[in-house]
Amino acid sequence: MSIGFDRIIEEKILTALKEGKLDNLPGHGKPLEIEDDSRVPEDLRLAHKILKNAGCVPQEIAEHAEIRRTEDLLRESDDLTGTYRAMKRIRFLKTKLLRDGRSSAIFNIPEAYQEGVLNRLDKKQNG
Repeated sequence: MSIGFDRIIEEKILTALKEGKLDNLPGHGKPLEIEDDSRVPEDLRLAHKILKNAGCVPQEIAEHAEIRRTEDLLRESDDLTGTYRAMKRIRFLKTKLLRDGRSSAIFNIPEAYQEGVLNRLDKKQNG
């Protein structure tokens, strides 16, 4: 920016401060909340910020969040039928993400681990 333009901006800010126009702004006196968007490609950051401010969540993020919520319910469940239902829902969501090419390997649960979880839950339910 040019020096003249910077000076005009500074004068406008100082005038607004003197007139009290900046006293009752939202978040006044609180630290700024700086979000870490380093994982978002630079050319998509503005679009993501606009969508977030508008309350829109990309479908992939919503599905990942649903998977996490269902996993949390699964950990807390004592009901074997509910456990099977939750695992089925998780498998469906993960398959959908993989099919659409919107998932990483982090969602691939080894079958042996899943069977171990089911066995432990079954023992807990019946024992």
